[in-house]
Amino acid sequence: MSGSVELLLDLTLPELEARLREWQQPAYRARQVWDWVYKQGATQFAQMTNLPVALRERLAAEFTLTPFEPVAEHLSTDGQTRKLALRLADGEIIESVWMRYETRESVCVSTQAGCAMGCAFCATGQGGLRRNLTAGEIVGQVLAFARLLAPQSRVTNVVFMGMGEPFANYDAVWKAVSILMHPAGLGLGARHIVISTVGLIPGIRRFAQERSQVRLAVSLHAPDDALRDQLVPINRAHPIGPLMDAIRYYVNLTGRRVTFEYALIAGVNDSPEQAQALAALLRGLPVHVNLIPLNPVAGSPWRPSPRDRVRQFQATLEERGIPCTVRLGRGTDIQAACGQLRARTLQPDV
Repeated sequence: MSGSVELLLDLTLPELEARLREWQQPAYRARQVWDWVYKQGATQFAQMTNLPVALRERLAAEFTLTPFEPVAEHLSTDGQTRKLALRLADGEIIESVWMRYETRESVCVSTQAGCAMGCAFCATGQGGLRRNLTAGEIVGQVLAFARLLAPQSRVTNVVFMGMGEPFANYDAVWKAVSILMHPAGLGLGARHIVISTVGLIPGIRRFAQERSQVRLAVSLHAPDDALRDQLVPINRAHPIGPLMDAIRYYVNLTGRRVTFEYALIAGVNDSPEQAQALAALLRGLPVHVNLIPLNPVAGSPWRPSPRDRVRQFQATLEERGIPCTVRLGRGTDIQAACGQLRARTLQPDV
């Protein structure tokens, strides 16, 4: 945030308690503020009526509760997916998505404005990386949907699968996770949070050392280096062999299952032989594969694999003992599906 005004969402509860102690305020005041923000959905300090007026005024002078301004909202035709375009304080625009399932209300958050990974089939990376988000800018995306859902429902799951590479912004992402899980706030369970990476090995190894039950997903998309170099350019720095070593390190340290995301592209990575190679690569590990028929991206010549090809690929994996599901795109009609986020709002020619 600009000037001397800080984003309160950037602070953990202990950090806020320390700040208020500096102001000669009792520690319980911080919990009152957190209750207003994370449980009651307050967007202004003036709403916090159980705080002394002088404290509310000082909080308002030194902090802001709003990291962005919503500039566009799109609802899918089935009403089960909603996308928000959010303008940050410096003018950058990010996108976040809410998805309703039978048993959960899931929010997909962005961790960067843009992305530097340059995956060939992903719209986000086409504009390059603008900057990292702060922890509060990440948390704020969840709160935005929490307020939209209240009081009828609440956010139950958060997936770090929006714009950006989470492990390229590790400190802010992990701080956001700790804030989202804190019982005095939203109280999300670790198993209801998923962090997805294209395969940054140092991030995976560091994440393993957290020994958390937060779930790990890896965007693989190819069973060999030659093809993955084309689809996921970071593979040239983090090739499949060392990547799988990092995955084994994660599994050995945590005992947790790993999800692999695999976007099926017609005639590119969807052959029976490639399914066999993928099964061989993952054999012996506790894994689950999400097969995702490619979601269309403007300007790309690639198309999703046809339905019979998807079924054949799935069957080949399952025959070899690799559990997998086909994840159909949610919100494709509003460009909210996997790989489609690009923050086109106010940038129609991009």
